[in-house]
Amino acid sequence: MFSEEKKENSPKFRKLHFPVGLWINSPKKHFAKLSRRWPSVGSVKSTSSDTASRTSETVELRHPTKNKANRHKRLSNLFHRNASNVSNTSLAASGGRWTSEKKLSEITVLRPEDLVELSSQKNLPGILKIFGHDICTGANYKSVLATPRSTAQELVREALERYAVVEADADSFALCDSVGRFEGQTGEWKLEHLRMVGDHERPLLLQEMWKPKAGFSRRFEIRYKQEVEKMMVAEDTETAGINAQARRLQKSRSRAASGGNPSVKDREDNLSLRRSISEANLNGKKRRDRKNIKSMAVSGAEPMPSDEVPESPGPESAEPAEDPADLERLTQCLIQPPTDFPYFLLLQSYNQRQDFVLYVMTRKQHLFGRAERTSREKCASYVDTFLQAPDILPRHCCVWLVESPGCGRVTRVRPYRGALVTHNGGVLQREAELSTGDLLGLGEHFLFMYKDPRVDQGRPAWLPKAWTSSGLSGTFSCQMCGRSLHERQEAFQAYMESRDLMLRFRPQEEEALLKKIIDKTGHPNNDFKLAPAYLFSLCLEYSTRALEPGHFPKLAMKIANLIKAVVWEKIKEIGDKQPENQQDKSHTGMISIEEVATDLRPLMLWMANAMELLNFVQKKVLEMEKDWDLEGVPHDVLLSSDLEACEEGMVLLDEVIMYTFQQCVYYLTKTLYSALPDLLSSNPFTSPGNFSEVEELSKMPEGIRGTLAIYQATLDLTKECQLHPDLVSQTFGYLFFFSNASLFNTLMEKGTTESFYQWSKAVQIRTNLDLVLDWLQGVGLGDIASEFFRKLSTTVNLLCIPKTSLLKVSWSCLRTDYPALTPEQLNHLLRHYQLGMGRTRPVIWDPPEEVKEELAHTDIFESFTDHPPLILPCDNFVMDLSEPVASETFYQQLRELRHFVWDLEQQLVPANQRPFY
Repeated sequence: MFSEEKKENSPKFRKLHFPVGLWINSPKKHFAKLSRRWPSVGSVKSTSSDTASRTSETVELRHPTKNKANRHKRLSNLFHRNASNVSNTSLAASGGRWTSEKKLSEITVLRPEDLVELSSQKNLPGILKIFGHDICTGANYKSVLATPRSTAQELVREALERYAVVEADADSFALCDSVGRFEGQTGEWKLEHLRMVGDHERPLLLQEMWKPKAGFSRRFEIRYKQEVEKMMVAEDTETAGINAQARRLQKSRSRAASGGNPSVKDREDNLSLRRSISEANLNGKKRRDRKNIKSMAVSGAEPMPSDEVPESPGPESAEPAEDPADLERLTQCLIQPPTDFPYFLLLQSYNQRQDFVLYVMTRKQHLFGRAERTSREKCASYVDTFLQAPDILPRHCCVWLVESPGCGRVTRVRPYRGALVTHNGGVLQREAELSTGDLLGLGEHFLFMYKDPRVDQGRPAWLPKAWTSSGLSGTFSCQMCGRSLHERQEAFQAYMESRDLMLRFRPQEEEALLKKIIDKTGHPNNDFKLAPAYLFSLCLEYSTRALEPGHFPKLAMKIANLIKAVVWEKIKEIGDKQPENQQDKSHTGMISIEEVATDLRPLMLWMANAMELLNFVQKKVLEMEKDWDLEGVPHDVLLSSDLEACEEGMVLLDEVIMYTFQQCVYYLTKTLYSALPDLLSSNPFTSPGNFSEVEELSKMPEGIRGTLAIYQATLDLTKECQLHPDLVSQTFGYLFFFSNASLFNTLMEKGTTESFYQWSKAVQIRTNLDLVLDWLQGVGLGDIASEFFRKLSTTVNLLCIPKTSLLKVSWSCLRTDYPALTPEQLNHLLRHYQLGMGRTRPVIWDPPEEVKEELAHTDIFESFTDHPPLILPCDNFVMDLSEPVASETFYQQLRELRHFVWDLEQQLVPANQRPFY
């Protein structure tokens, strides 16, 4: 992985740094001896004499000579002085390889007594070998300089520098105490026990105080923390469980101190979270000795001599020594709960040999899950507490703290997808608030009590109330919630009459409830037109809060299918009413706008409700995707299936909106087609009345009254059905587009035969068009109308130019002044302009010669296929479930639906078990 060329060219290997005071306490003596052993030392600068950290001291050496053989020879003499077991031949055979880098086969030639401690040798004090085969294949260990005060964290950073690992990744590695033996003729290392060394433990002190048993060897290894945790949790022995818990507590302490090295007092306080064996020892003498060991491991001080330890008189000193196995078990019995962190108290477990009594919540987010032996994904979610049970998922449950200025500290809990979690005895489908003292069940085997010592605990929600009498009220009360029959009656009546936007139901009554909503609110006579969208949204909202996660996509799909079926039936009914589809051909007259508005009212109603419902579903899907992202399983089959179901339901709602919009504008434009020609042919000056009063249709000229009546009926219909403002604008935009194209094409087609191309007729058309635009401006549609009537207005303005003035304007000027007209359309108007008897067309009206022939044979009509596309809105929606509804009719319908659901539930309950309310 790291080539020799990289080592030679790296700046790290061009200057050697040795800590001062490594072998000799006196810096001066050390420099003298070091200079005698290595004459090439030029200068030494030191800031400390009792640390092994490179950050606090610097030893500068002169640049090594270019002769690599001499340099390796000097390094060999330094690291292997007085070592007779390494021959000069082996050093020469290693080539450019560092002497501190050795293969495992080279270690097997050591003396048998040196096989106990593989990371150090007696003849090389202060040199610690750290094995890291997982990091660098081919180089089994790296030698680092260490003192009795060197911590594991410092040595890890030293070793990672030797392995050329980026310093930012140092927190991902840990020093491990590995115990094993060599087996076979090849000397293969077999691991028997592995323990993660704490960041502030002293490895050299551990070597001195604790030795492996006979026949085993010990070495220090550097490994990934995540890999070590997974490997240790996967073990099924009692020792593995104890080590796993110790590592979790130790990691919590190191995480809490991530901002810097903690003080000695802080480290001692952190150690109190996990009682050591010495604190569980009932023998006073042995307990004090072990406390000295613990204090020495934390502060690095020398152990107190046994003759200086004061002994308290009494029968305690005469007790026999305890068995270490008993001490281990007694340790777990003397754990005290923390006072600064929330924790989970185990009430029921699956394996008493592995599970612990307390699980401390040291992060703001705490994850429960199962250890996966084969999982090596480093991007997976961090699991704080591993639980071993058949029904525990790799990520089972998440508990997190939410701190807000107004509400203070709130704890929330939510299960992961497919996980069985209970909260105070009830199955938890969605997230809920977790209070101190609540019961949290994970699967069918684990039961915890959540405790937060920083919060005052009230009466637990799961604790039944004490009954004052054992009458009928106690017999018919709910034993889980502790409420009496009278209390349940009051709660039931409060829910039934409540104005809160909530609708409870069970999946068994879901089908009947949805059909009831359609029958009760899906007709045009309903006072509150958005009642279907509100009630369907209440069902979806309750599904996201109380039912299992996979229920929401199914419910959304079911609602979309119901709405689509209703809309198709309405479209079919309207089509059957059309005159061309009637069997009796004698009644083929045009349908009035009043009849068209009555037929389109159900379609407009469902278009408005489908738009509001689609927006609600889209928001819920976005919330679901955010929740699923927290689970860290982006490719889960069930989640993908749910997303597909939600998308399919939204596609159905989108189709409902598109088809209802299409049908509405089709029948409205069909009615407009017969009314628009009067706007061109009628004379507004023959009608009595004041043209300034354009508010009332009855006072408008008869030629434009039919067109305005269609616009008015459409506007009233959109307001009545509470259609979204963007859809209202697009509906009228399509009507204005059709009106403009239809009038313009009629003007271009019949202009030569009906004398439209003259000043007097153009003034009449201009007056009618101005009256229509002024009326539309008065009802708030002026901007849209001006945009879509631009071409017709431009054409009429051209025709309104006095004849004498128009004869003086050239082709190029007309093209510049009227850009809305194409060259073909402008050429058609000028060619057929009625100049009168004996007048010829002026030459300045002729287009250029190169395009004259082409313009005469080009289409001049507006296309109806270039209509504006329908764009669904994304804001300014009416429905908001957090705000009250200003309709008493809606609340009456909501109460009726609640009673309907209650009656359905009671039909499945035996008559003798139904409550009397």
